[in-house]
Amino acid sequence: MSYFLHAKKFFLKNHVTNGGYLEIQDDGNFGFYYPEKNKPTNVVIKEYADKLVAPGYVDTHIHGLLNEDVMKSDWNGINKISEGLLQAGVTSWLPTTITAASSTLTHICQMIAEHKGEETGAKIQGIHFEGPFFTPEHGGAENPKYMTDPSMTEFDKWRAASKNMLIKISLAPERRGAKEFTRQAIKEGVVVSLGHSSANYEETMSCVDAGATMFTHTFNGMNTLSQHTPNIIGAAFSSNLTIAELICDGHHVEPAAIKALISAKGYEHIALVTDCMQAGLMPDGDYMLGELPVYVKDGMARLIGKNNLAGSVLLMKDAVKNLVDWNIATPEQAIMMASYIPAKSINKLKYCGVIEPDHPADFIILNSDLTLVETYVNGISRYKNE
Repeated sequence: MSYFLHAKKFFLKNHVTNGGYLEIQDDGNFGFYYPEKNKPTNVVIKEYADKLVAPGYVDTHIHGLLNEDVMKSDWNGINKISEGLLQAGVTSWLPTTITAASSTLTHICQMIAEHKGEETGAKIQGIHFEGPFFTPEHGGAENPKYMTDPSMTEFDKWRAASKNMLIKISLAPERRGAKEFTRQAIKEGVVVSLGHSSANYEETMSCVDAGATMFTHTFNGMNTLSQHTPNIIGAAFSSNLTIAELICDGHHVEPAAIKALISAKGYEHIALVTDCMQAGLMPDGDYMLGELPVYVKDGMARLIGKNNLAGSVLLMKDAVKNLVDWNIATPEQAIMMASYIPAKSINKLKYCGVIEPDHPADFIILNSDLTLVETYVNGISRYKNE
């Protein structure tokens, strides 16, 4: 049954408006927004008078949650992540792999494709491969023994196994054949993101010029930026229309560096990601990221032995709140970086990330301090923060 939301504030596609009424149609899509003075009559109204209504968040780079891992879990585990993400305000996501054996990646693609559309929580909009076309020097928590040069033959095999659900790949631009691979992947409608790399500025820009449109968890897995060697980070700062991923947990990137990147590119070119691994929504302790052991303590996941950061335990709702609490972004900007921009970055604005008529009514209810109150999918309340 259709109904209307009445709230203190709505984060619509092109502006933020105070008060009013938003139609949720019986087909599970948004209808029209009406200002406060045009209150609809003879309809059902859900009252959120002191709350904010925002589009559901979109996490395009996440490995796990609730002790489940995209690399290890069966479909029930993947769906458990999907359900758990509703607690983070996330209504769409890309299950993200790490560097692994080709056969393992093929199996993951097949499993997710076989269950396409069966997830009962946050919607799976596609698959993101983080690797295996990386450089060992900046492998981080990725296993270097599986790293290799880009191969369209391999990639097309994975794409076929995924029934074209594989829509984003992160790679290192200095790998042999990277720009040629980028050009071909773009032709197939795949988003290419650059990271886990020792690339210099020229190598990076050659991939950008070939069609790469993103940078993978910018600053992390990259050489330090210098005025004399601008490298891949300099390319992220200076390339006009690319979108930079950012992990805003306060551990991966210092707030001042986050502010510098957002100031340089504009918030409309920043996609918040969590890079969350299986310890998300779990207590501190020992876990795994792919084949590598990890310990979690004080809000950080690190490799046992090497102590490298190994993904995060960040939730998207906290990344948004952090940016506002750090006085780096307004609520409107932070919410856009977690919804509209990630959806745009993977060419999925038709399906997620925006409040607009005839788009899926995936939205969240927030308190004024941006803490999460409730998550809706297709107009149905699916999670309440009691």
